[in-house]
Amino acid sequence: MTSSKKKIPKPELTSSQKKRLRSLGHHLEPVVYVGKEGLSEPLHQSLEAALKARELVKIKLGQNCPVERSVAGEELSELCRAALVQVIGRMILLYRPNPDLPAAKRVEW
Repeated sequence: MTSSKKKIPKPELTSSQKKRLRSLGHHLEPVVYVGKEGLSEPLHQSLEAALKARELVKIKLGQNCPVERSVAGEELSELCRAALVQVIGRMILLYRPNPDLPAAKRVEW
C-alpha cells in the first residue's frame, strides 16, 4: 500500500497536545472500521478521506481483525503520516492537521 503522492510530514505532538486530543476524541464516534481484511487498500483510502474531512479520526478494530491493536495503530499512523494519539481497547485515535479545512472544522488548541 504505497502512495505515489507527495509525503506529508508526520506531526510530532507534545504530551499536553496528546492530552487535549484524547479529550476531544473521547466523544467522537468511530468513522473507520477495520475488519477481517485487515489493513487493506480500501481501508487506507477511507482513512485518507476521513483525515481530509476532519483532522481527528477514531478507528475501531473489529473482533475479526487479524492485526494486533498496537501494531495496527503504528502501521495506520505510518501509512497515513498521522500522529498516533491513543490506542485504548479496540479504538485507535489518529490526528493529522489539514490547513485546507475551514476554521470551524479544525482542532483548536
